[in-house]
Amino acid sequence: QVQLVESGGGLVQAGGSLRLSCAASGRTFSSYAMGWFRQAPAKEREFVAAINQNGGVAYYADSVTGRFTISRDNAKNTAVLQMNSLKPEDTAVYYCAAGFTVPNTAASRYDYWGQGTQVTVSS
Repeated sequence: QVQLVESGGGLVQAGGSLRLSCAASGRTFSSYAMGWFRQAPAKEREFVAAINQNGGVAYYADSVTGRFTISRDNAKNTAVLQMNSLKPEDTAVYYCAAGFTVPNTAASRYDYWGQGTQVTVSS
């Protein structure tokens, strides 16, 4: 019911910032909770952040709390992950996801996924 496309990844030095965007197609964006996940080579996909349908509730992994901020603009069918104070351990492919659920830390609760965008943080 929805297609997701991430953008904004790239190479940044430790301590720098990146802003990832997730553009959604379709007419049902506001019906979905949105999540961000990341996956490093040979590692499991891990939860980063999630936000509910109206943007009033957000959750973060302990590893990113205080550094990352998730937001959404339903009028523009867009979800954003602002990443500050980046660390080399943040290096991964970042995926946005949509699910007809409450904001959830489990990847299995999401129904639609973007193609991913690479974030590389150098030391």
